[in-house]
Amino acid sequence: MSTFTPGPDAGSSSPEHARPYTVLSPTAKITHEVERRRSKFRAHLVRSESEASAQAWVEELRRAYPDARHHCSAWVLGPERRIQRAHDDGEPSGTAGAPILAALMKSEMPDGAADLSDVTAVVLRWFGGTLLGPGGLVSAYSDAVSGALRGAQEQGQLRVRAPMRGFEVSAPISEAGRWEHELRAAGVLVTETVYTDDGAHARIRLSVPDSQTQVADLHRRIAALSAGAVAPEPSTAHWVDRPR
Repeated sequence: MSTFTPGPDAGSSSPEHARPYTVLSPTAKITHEVERRRSKFRAHLVRSESEASAQAWVEELRRAYPDARHHCSAWVLGPERRIQRAHDDGEPSGTAGAPILAALMKSEMPDGAADLSDVTAVVLRWFGGTLLGPGGLVSAYSDAVSGALRGAQEQGQLRVRAPMRGFEVSAPISEAGRWEHELRAAGVLVTETVYTDDGAHARIRLSVPDSQTQVADLHRRIAALSAGAVAPEPSTAHWVDRPR
């Protein structure tokens, strides 16, 4: 499990009380190519944290493949997928960026939900000499991205980005190790332990999924560990990536 801190665009919605959604792994770079009448359409998918990072990926591919006639793109950002952009890059209006975006928005993930976000798709086209017409272009750009999304699933590159509630507890120094062990064994994410200057206590920072049940369970566990002397103190909400 890895923590992901969103950029200024993706992070416009607080993780507190938000819903989990699907993302690519932070290191994923997925490609898929289709050919139509000698024109090649190669899709590239990456995780994006902001519009700036999405645009930077488009420019990186433009520099890497200057021989491609078109570098069409779309991206979806944020927990609620509020940021959506599509670019035709010289193709007839609506025949490239829109179908790329539609493929990102409508493709079902392994649990059946269409909830992929924080993703950028760039499709490079090498012209084969034959015009495809609007319908042919829409189909080619859509199929290239859909194929890349299938590849992401097959390669195990999908993650669930889940909202977490942060807490801190103060444990007696002699009990800190046992508390950590028991909390981890119960599935609580322990992120850091800081020892106080007086040497008598340790501040344990931890997180649980953002649900009333999980938060109530954490309170019960801390009460049991401390014989009712300690209660979790709320801290910052944040996101984590979990394997799908």
